[in-house]
Amino acid sequence: MKTITLLLLFLSSFAIAQTEHEPTEIDPYGTKNPKAPKQLDDFKPMIGICDCDSERRNPDGSWATPVKMTWKFKYIMNGMAIQDETLKADGKHSGSIRQFHKDSLQWYVHYYASATPTPTLGSWKGNKTADGKIVLYKPQKAPNGMDGFSRLTFYDITDTGYKWIGEWVDPKETMSFPFWKISCTKREE
Repeated sequence: MKTITLLLLFLSSFAIAQTEHEPTEIDPYGTKNPKAPKQLDDFKPMIGICDCDSERRNPDGSWATPVKMTWKFKYIMNGMAIQDETLKADGKHSGSIRQFHKDSLQWYVHYYASATPTPTLGSWKGNKTADGKIVLYKPQKAPNGMDGFSRLTFYDITDTGYKWIGEWVDPKETMSFPFWKISCTKREE
Protein backbone atom coordinates (compact mmCIF):
# COMPACT_ATOMS: atom_id res chain seq x y z
CA MET A 1 0.00 0.00 0.00
CA LYS A 2 2.87 2.34 0.85
CA THR A 3 4.40 1.73 -2.61
CA ILE A 4 1.11 2.55 -4.34
CA THR A 5 0.72 5.74 -2.29
CA LEU A 6 4.27 6.85 -3.16
CA LEU A 7 3.68 6.04 -6.82
CA LEU A 8 0.45 8.06 -6.84
CA LEU A 9 2.21 11.00 -5.19
CA PHE A 10 5.01 10.81 -7.75
CA LEU A 11 2.60 10.63 -10.69
CA SER A 12 0.53 13.47 -9.27
CA SER A 13 3.57 15.74 -8.87
CA PHE A 14 4.76 14.76 -12.37
CA ALA A 15 1.37 15.71 -13.85
CA ILE A 16 1.40 19.05 -12.02
CA ALA A 17 4.91 19.81 -13.29
CA GLN A 18 3.72 19.15 -16.85
CA THR A 19 0.77 21.55 -16.57
CA GLU A 20 1.78 24.15 -14.00
CA HIS A 21 1.91 26.95 -16.64
CA GLU A 22 -1.34 26.08 -18.42
CA PRO A 23 -4.40 28.37 -18.11
CA THR A 24 -6.36 27.85 -14.87
CA GLU A 25 -9.13 29.65 -13.00
CA ILE A 26 -6.45 31.62 -11.15
CA ASP A 27 -4.35 32.33 -14.29
CA PRO A 28 -6.88 32.18 -17.17
CA TYR A 29 -4.15 32.94 -19.73
CA GLY A 30 -1.48 30.67 -18.26
CA THR A 31 2.05 31.75 -17.42
CA LYS A 32 5.35 31.72 -19.26
CA ASN A 33 7.47 28.69 -18.43
CA PRO A 34 10.88 29.79 -17.04
CA LYS A 35 12.44 27.27 -19.47
CA ALA A 36 10.76 28.94 -22.48
CA PRO A 37 12.76 31.14 -24.85
CA LYS A 38 12.95 34.73 -23.58
CA GLN A 39 11.36 35.82 -26.87
CA LEU A 40 7.95 34.71 -25.57
CA ASP A 41 8.07 38.12 -23.87
CA ASP A 42 7.66 39.68 -27.35
CA PHE A 43 3.95 38.82 -27.06
CA LYS A 44 3.63 39.42 -23.29
CA PRO A 45 1.74 42.75 -23.72
CA MET A 46 -0.88 40.91 -25.78
CA ILE A 47 -1.60 38.18 -23.20
CA GLY A 48 -5.23 38.58 -22.16
CA ILE A 49 -8.26 39.89 -24.06
CA CYS A 50 -8.50 42.93 -26.31
CA ASP A 51 -11.51 44.54 -27.95
CA CYS A 52 -10.65 45.25 -31.58
CA ASP A 53 -11.88 46.68 -34.86
CA SER A 54 -10.97 44.54 -37.89
CA GLU A 55 -11.02 46.06 -41.39
CA ARG A 56 -10.46 44.15 -44.63
CA ARG A 57 -10.28 45.30 -48.23
CA ASN A 58 -13.32 44.94 -50.47
CA PRO A 59 -12.79 43.48 -53.96
CA ASP A 60 -12.97 47.04 -55.38
CA GLY A 61 -10.02 48.12 -53.15
CA SER A 62 -12.06 50.18 -50.68
CA TRP A 63 -12.03 49.33 -46.97
CA ALA A 64 -15.01 47.39 -45.64
CA THR A 65 -16.93 48.55 -42.58
CA PRO A 66 -14.96 47.59 -39.44
CA VAL A 67 -16.03 44.36 -37.73
CA LYS A 68 -15.95 44.17 -33.93
CA MET A 69 -13.89 41.31 -32.54
CA THR A 70 -12.14 40.09 -29.43
CA TRP A 71 -8.55 38.88 -29.67
CA LYS A 72 -7.39 36.59 -26.86
CA PHE A 73 -3.77 35.53 -26.30
CA LYS A 74 -2.73 32.82 -23.83
CA TYR A 75 0.23 30.59 -23.02
CA ILE A 76 -0.05 26.95 -24.13
CA MET A 77 2.13 23.83 -24.12
CA ASN A 78 2.87 24.35 -20.43
CA GLY A 79 4.01 27.93 -21.03
CA MET A 80 6.37 27.11 -23.93
CA ALA A 81 4.27 28.69 -26.73
CA ILE A 82 1.43 31.15 -27.29
CA GLN A 83 -1.98 30.65 -28.84
CA ASP A 84 -4.36 33.36 -29.91
CA GLU A 85 -7.94 33.30 -31.09
CA THR A 86 -10.25 35.89 -32.57
CA LEU A 87 -14.00 35.89 -32.19
CA LYS A 88 -15.56 38.23 -34.77
CA ALA A 89 -19.06 39.70 -34.82
CA ASP A 90 -19.45 38.46 -38.43
CA GLY A 91 -18.97 34.83 -37.30
CA LYS A 92 -15.57 34.39 -39.03
CA HIS A 93 -13.21 33.24 -36.30
CA SER A 94 -9.50 32.47 -36.47
CA GLY A 95 -6.42 31.73 -34.42
CA SER A 96 -2.71 31.04 -34.42
CA ILE A 97 -0.14 29.00 -32.59
CA ARG A 98 3.10 30.91 -32.03
CA GLN A 99 6.36 29.12 -31.26
CA PHE A 100 9.85 30.59 -31.06
CA HIS A 101 12.52 28.32 -32.53
CA LYS A 102 15.81 28.64 -30.63
CA ASP A 103 17.97 27.32 -33.47
CA SER A 104 16.70 29.63 -36.22
CA LEU A 105 16.00 32.47 -33.75
CA GLN A 106 12.65 33.08 -35.43
CA TRP A 107 9.00 32.98 -34.61
CA TYR A 108 6.91 30.39 -36.45
CA VAL A 109 3.23 31.27 -36.57
CA HIS A 110 0.62 28.81 -37.84
CA TYR A 111 -2.76 30.32 -38.76
CA TYR A 112 -6.19 28.68 -39.00
CA ALA A 113 -9.69 30.05 -39.67
CA SER A 114 -13.25 28.78 -39.31
CA ALA A 115 -14.22 30.02 -42.79
CA THR A 116 -11.35 28.23 -44.55
CA PRO A 117 -10.58 24.80 -43.04
CA THR A 118 -7.45 23.41 -44.67
CA PRO A 119 -5.31 20.26 -44.36
CA THR A 120 -2.16 22.43 -44.18
CA LEU A 121 -1.94 25.53 -42.01
CA GLY A 122 -0.53 28.79 -43.39
CA SER A 123 2.78 29.57 -41.74
CA TRP A 124 4.67 32.85 -41.28
CA LYS A 125 8.09 33.40 -39.74
CA GLY A 126 9.88 36.45 -38.42
CA ASN A 127 11.13 38.42 -35.43
CA LYS A 128 10.74 41.43 -33.21
CA THR A 129 12.57 44.41 -34.72
CA ALA A 130 14.77 46.96 -32.97
CA ASP A 131 11.89 49.46 -33.04
CA GLY A 132 9.57 47.07 -31.16
CA LYS A 133 7.47 45.76 -34.06
CA ILE A 134 6.87 42.06 -34.58
CA VAL A 135 7.15 41.35 -38.32
CA LEU A 136 6.30 37.99 -39.91
CA TYR A 137 6.59 36.84 -43.55
CA LYS A 138 5.20 34.13 -45.80
CA PRO A 139 6.01 33.83 -49.53
CA GLN A 140 2.94 34.82 -51.56
CA LYS A 141 2.40 35.83 -55.14
CA ALA A 142 0.35 38.92 -55.98
CA PRO A 143 -2.90 38.39 -57.95
CA ASN A 144 -0.95 39.31 -61.12
CA GLY A 145 1.62 36.55 -60.45
CA MET A 146 4.37 38.85 -59.16
CA ASP A 147 6.60 37.30 -56.46
CA GLY A 148 6.34 38.74 -52.98
CA PHE A 149 5.35 38.13 -49.39
CA SER A 150 2.43 38.33 -47.06
CA ARG A 151 3.84 40.55 -44.31
CA LEU A 152 2.07 40.69 -40.94
CA THR A 153 3.13 43.39 -38.48
CA PHE A 154 2.22 44.06 -34.85
CA TYR A 155 3.09 47.66 -33.95
CA ASP A 156 2.32 50.43 -31.43
CA ILE A 157 2.48 47.67 -28.81
CA THR A 158 1.76 48.89 -25.26
CA ASP A 159 0.19 47.49 -22.11
CA THR A 160 -3.11 49.09 -23.19
CA GLY A 161 -3.31 47.73 -26.74
CA TYR A 162 -1.67 47.30 -30.12
CA LYS A 163 -2.22 47.54 -33.85
CA TRP A 164 -1.77 44.94 -36.57
CA ILE A 165 -1.56 45.17 -40.34
CA GLY A 166 -1.47 42.54 -43.07
CA GLU A 167 0.16 43.59 -46.35
CA TRP A 168 1.40 42.13 -49.59
CA VAL A 169 4.96 43.36 -50.26
CA ASP A 170 7.35 42.87 -53.17
CA PRO A 171 10.65 41.01 -52.48
CA LYS A 172 12.55 44.29 -51.85
CA GLU A 173 9.69 45.70 -49.79
CA THR A 174 9.57 48.86 -51.92
CA MET A 175 5.92 48.29 -52.75
CA SER A 176 3.17 47.31 -50.33
CA PHE A 177 -0.57 46.76 -50.49
CA PRO A 178 -2.38 46.64 -47.13
CA PHE A 179 -5.22 44.10 -47.19
CA TRP A 180 -6.24 43.91 -43.50
CA LYS A 181 -5.79 46.11 -40.46
CA ILE A 182 -6.77 45.68 -36.82
CA SER A 183 -6.70 48.10 -33.89
CA CYS A 184 -7.01 46.68 -30.35
CA THR A 185 -7.59 48.03 -26.84
CA LYS A 186 -6.80 45.85 -23.81
CA ARG A 187 -9.84 44.74 -21.84
CA GLU A 188 -8.31 42.19 -19.52
CA GLU A 189 -4.89 40.80 -18.57
